[in-house]
Amino acid sequence: MSKPTSSPVAIKIDLDTKERVKRLAAARHRAAHWLMREAISQYLDREEKREAFRQDAIRAWSEYRATGMHATAEEADAWLAKLESDEAAEPPACHG
Repeated sequence: MSKPTSSPVAIKIDLDTKERVKRLAAARHRAAHWLMREAISQYLDREEKREAFRQDAIRAWSEYRATGMHATAEEADAWLAKLESDEAAEPPACHG
């Protein structure tokens, strides 16, 4: 017997939100259920990316505090300016 790919979940939402979902679902010719699943999926995608970015920043800050290795803002700006003008450029080397 195979495992189900989805399972029901109950959430409580206020009446105003429920009506908004119903109106938008009707306007999009979609079921309210589809709209809520899509909203949750998009929220999770966005928040997972945000959390990954936050974790990268924490790791980078920890590494900087441990080693002192960095590139200056001027070095980073010059590198980004080259990339913006479609010029191939290596990122600036970190130094202490």
